[in-house]
Amino acid sequence: MMASCQLLSHHPHPFSFDEKISSGLFKKGAASPTPCFGLGTSCWRRTTRSRPSHRIMADSTSGRRQVEVVYDPDERLNKLADEVDKNTGLSRLSLFSPCKINVFLRITGKREDGFHDLASLFHVISLGDTIKFSLSPTKTRDRLSANMSGVPLDERNLIIKALNLYRKKTGTDNFFWIHLDKKVPTGAGLGGGSSNAATALWAANQFSGCPATEKELQEWSGEIGSDVPFFFSHGAAYCTGRGEVVEDIPRPLPLDLPMVLIKPQEACSTAEVYKRLRLDQISSYDPLVLLGEITQNGVSQDVCINDLEPPAFEVLPSLKRLKKRVLAASRGQYDAVFMSGSGSTIVGVGSPEPPSFVYDDDEYKDVFVSEACFLTRQENQWYREPSSPITYSSKDLTSGAAPTS
Repeated sequence: MMASCQLLSHHPHPFSFDEKISSGLFKKGAASPTPCFGLGTSCWRRTTRSRPSHRIMADSTSGRRQVEVVYDPDERLNKLADEVDKNTGLSRLSLFSPCKINVFLRITGKREDGFHDLASLFHVISLGDTIKFSLSPTKTRDRLSANMSGVPLDERNLIIKALNLYRKKTGTDNFFWIHLDKKVPTGAGLGGGSSNAATALWAANQFSGCPATEKELQEWSGEIGSDVPFFFSHGAAYCTGRGEVVEDIPRPLPLDLPMVLIKPQEACSTAEVYKRLRLDQISSYDPLVLLGEITQNGVSQDVCINDLEPPAFEVLPSLKRLKKRVLAASRGQYDAVFMSGSGSTIVGVGSPEPPSFVYDDDEYKDVFVSEACFLTRQENQWYREPSSPITYSSKDLTSGAAPTS
């Protein structure tokens, strides 16, 4: 079955080319649109100005002649926009790019190729980035911008890798201007980059009229990274292999079950965590038993097992202290406290509120904190943000600054 096309009769962004021109965001007379993406809706910077023309008018009362300066707008931008819209059913698209947590993560062995086999319950959550795609009138390269420094904007970024892969697989020649509004922290074990890649594949398929099925997109995405195929599930999946073998499962947990994410500034190197993993010291719980227990009875500290916690705590001892303090301070506030992926995010399921020491202790003044809930998607639709989760660093709270939502 072909993936459903979300080709709207109106532009998904708040206003069209003509509206942007009339409102001043697009300036007539531009020789070519130069991207100047900001934090909000995309815009283009004017690069040249139209030459003025003069019109001589006679004043009927005085008989004097008056000169009125009239700008003859250069219509090249309008024509370019018309040409883009004529050749495609979609020219702009804004998509939510959610992250995930591992409700449990078992390492089941080491493979001959050097990777490890795992078995894990992946679940999408409501924290995510927003990615805005605009079809480029050129056929040369993608242009990526972001709302924060430190984000690679070239082929190192998984968004660009995904778009390159899509063109390779389908033979299409669409290129894009992309703006990434980043909210998911990096090095967090939340799969933010993998989600961005999956979202970019989905978007590219929409712009091309959906020649690829969701199953094909999922298979191709494994070439980008092990976690990317999961995001083509419906939001909850039992994943095995390196993580790329994805089995969609019925929703195992209530979508309104709250949680809090706490991530210190320090990140865990996934490679270093796996390097320190000792298979003789991992848990022996059957992952299918864990899955059945969570599906029937919900989350608890006993079933939210992550075999990567011990090596991650060696890499980052402060992360171990953080988890212990959250557990000690929770007093039944959380059903389970665990690390997601290879770290360094600690998840507390059962309450959206962080423990009070995160507010009060200077050691945690720069931690990232966000509330979240579980999220799924419908067949042939991409993920939709239910509402903006509240994210802040603890120093925002102590300084009286308003959190970001």
